[in-house]
Amino acid sequence: MKKLLLISILAVLVIYVFRETVYKPYLWKKTMETPEHKLQLGSYIFSKQRGVNGSQSTEKKYFVFKVTEINGDYVRLSVIRQLSKKGNPKSSDFSMTRETYRSLKRNIKKTKITGILREDLTKEGEAYTVNDYLLNKYPSLKESQFYYEEIPKAEININTPKDYFNLIYSKEKIIEKRKLIPYTILDNDVPQLARQLSQRVCLILN
Repeated sequence: MKKLLLISILAVLVIYVFRETVYKPYLWKKTMETPEHKLQLGSYIFSKQRGVNGSQSTEKKYFVFKVTEINGDYVRLSVIRQLSKKGNPKSSDFSMTRETYRSLKRNIKKTKITGILREDLTKEGEAYTVNDYLLNKYPSLKESQFYYEEIPKAEININTPKDYFNLIYSKEKIIEKRKLIPYTILDNDVPQLARQLSQRVCLILN
């Protein structure tokens, strides 16, 4: 009986390892070849994360990103957020509720998401808050207050960004490993992958 139980446990472990190391990566790569899920400029990346920004917290956070630039292995992402209403600021880490995250997964193609320049988000009133200036400059916000930070022209097509090197990830790792692994700049100005900050990609939609 013990021998049979041990064989059963080993069989389950083998199946689990095979599924996680061979079958799931295979399915992910096949999916990435389809037009709806291929990583490209304008793609939306969905990610459930724990321990965001180096935190040891086990609380799950929900994020949706828009791909705003691909340059070699550098993939620049911008977080999809909602503008706050006056006097009611959103979470400081810009994560979403689970309900909003799920809603965007179902309706991302139907949802208007406006690109806003970073400087405009803090130009008038409370930062990241709906105001007349934003509504006048970006009329689409009247339809939906979801937005992402647009890249200023001066920051487009930078080979090794230094001043704005956050939210830049490895294209190879997204495609091959299904992981968001960010680049960081060290003291010698050499960009390196911060594997300790790796987070799982749940879904890519175009």
